[in-house]
Amino acid sequence: MPTLKFSHIALSCTDPVAIEQFYSTHFGFSRARVIPLGEDNAIVFLKNDQDVYLELFRADAETTSPKVETGDGPHFSAIRHIAFQVDDVDAKLAEMGDAAVPTLGPLDFSDFIPGWKTVWVKDPDGNIVEISQGYTDEANPV
Repeated sequence: MPTLKFSHIALSCTDPVAIEQFYSTHFGFSRARVIPLGEDNAIVFLKNDQDVYLELFRADAETTSPKVETGDGPHFSAIRHIAFQVDDVDAKLAEMGDAAVPTLGPLDFSDFIPGWKTVWVKDPDGNIVEISQGYTDEANPV
């Protein structure tokens, strides 16, 4: 079987510069590659220290689906949210300051997993980003 490795999530952005700044400042991403497309347009690959990539495209069309900028993301067929694990949700929110615009939570899921806490925020384009702490895999899922 060929080796399989997660590659990236591609985001179409109304303001790629603001999106790059948000993920670089708050989630440790930096430029890995820029592919110029001409006319002040480019594809920008961002990478963090865990080899997770975001591929940023400048949006060139209006959405035909309703934009969901609340809760934990869209409940119709779409990418619901991007998620990151941290040691302390409250400390991460404090570190992000005004850039952390919660759409849901923080919620405590300790009834399911002791210490599991999650908040959802939106990035500058309204994409939902989950920030959680304390999640662990189940030993023997059914």
